Amino acid sequence: MYDSFPSGHTSSAFSGASFIQRRYGWNYGVTAYVLASIVAVSRTEAPDGYHDFWDVFAGAVIGIGSTCIFTEPYQKKHLWFGFSGHRNVYSIAFLYKF
Repeated sequence: MYDSFPSGHTSSAFSGASFIQRRYGWNYGVTAYVLASIVAVSRTEAPDGYHDFWDVFAGAVIGIGSTCIFTEPYQKKHLWFGFSGHRNVYSIAFLYKF
């Protein structure tokens, strides 16, 4: 219809929802996806009808895809300890991941 491909609002909403789901699990992700879906529907059902189905679908794919590439699941273990020894050389390693 217009130069509206893809929907930026939908992309942002689904990026946030998929971040919450991927990072913290489905207990929080379901609500976020419901809210993102409401944003997507509102972009097609607005009075001006600025987006169609393919615009919001592409926005959702871009938002979810970018999160899958750049977000890791939450890890409860933040501290790692290591010890190594060879001949008369010993080393201790600490790693804190945040």
